Amino acid sequence: MKYLVFLSLFFVGISFSHANTVIGLINMEAIINKISDGKKIRSKLEKEFNKKKKTLQKEEETIKKAQENYKKQSVVLNDKAKMKKEEEITNMIRGIQQKTMAYQKEIRDLEAKLKKPLLKKIQAIVDTVSKKENVAMTFEVSTSPVIYAKEKKDLTGKIIEAYNKKYKK
Repeated sequence: MKYLVFLSLFFVGISFSHANTVIGLINMEAIINKISDGKKIRSKLEKEFNKKKKTLQKEEETIKKAQENYKKQSVVLNDKAKMKKEEEITNMIRGIQQKTMAYQKEIRDLEAKLKKPLLKKIQAIVDTVSKKENVAMTFEVSTSPVIYAKEKKDLTGKIIEAYNKKYKK
């Protein structure tokens, strides 16, 4: 089996070495940041993030006040009352940590949900532009960096241009 895989890779290598193989490169992050639909998604995510950030900041203020009150009262509180206050503050801190993690997950999920249809549109544009530019393969530079290719083309600008042309709003 390994021999078969080696042979197939060998013949693929030979066929690429005889052809003028051009590798296409794209920067998906740059594409998403520069097209109008990507900017809308980023704006929605920023609004949601800022809303959650405000909520967390209010809770942080509540915790700080509770800590300040504890420091002021700790001189007059007995050990049992001190432990109860410390436990309350610790629970508040744990609660905000859990809420922070939940908010981070919500933002990631929202980002994935919003980007999914956009990525499908971009994929179709990548296919079209790659064929038009006559590239053998197209790689996304951040996930599959091409260290060396004899001939390569950066298609990022052309993808952005084609997307904006096709999806004018």
